Amino acid sequence: MAQLHGILRSLAWDHSGPPGAVVDRLDDAMPAITTVPMATLVLALLEGSPHTGPWTLRWTSAGHPPPLLLTQDGQAQYLEAGQGLLLGATPGTGGSRPSAAQSLPPGSTLLLYTDGLIEIRGSDLARLRRHALALAHEPLDTLCDQLPARMPPGSTDDVALLALRLPSP
Repeated sequence: MAQLHGILRSLAWDHSGPPGAVVDRLDDAMPAITTVPMATLVLALLEGSPHTGPWTLRWTSAGHPPPLLLTQDGQAQYLEAGQGLLLGATPGTGGSRPSAAQSLPPGSTLLLYTDGLIEIRGSDLARLRRHALALAHEPLDTLCDQLPARMPPGSTDDVALLALRLPSP
């Protein structure tokens, strides 16, 4: 993943198109310049004024679990648009990976996480959503500490959680 991370950063810096186009370029380059056969990722870009918004999330997913959006009014929505195949699943096709965009309301929380958080016996996206909603109004450090603790133990995969809370008006 370190190889892909460095290449992706370079490609994203060099390309101002939609996230799907950047990840297409990574997918095309993988077999030629890395030893990584397959991988998952989400490439997301948050656009908007840092303090006042409005904010728009633009993203693509290469076989990765969907981001989870928690709103101040108690709603939780998986952002399932922009889902595509794993990196390396169709090398060299020059295809067009999907990109998606979503307006993010003020005060909402966006969760990005690795599959190690949900791919555990007795766990699923519904369980993650339920626990995330219960913790949605907690400070971000509490949410990030408590959410993995509420999921069933036993993951053999890495578990990472990234949370972003937008300012309220």
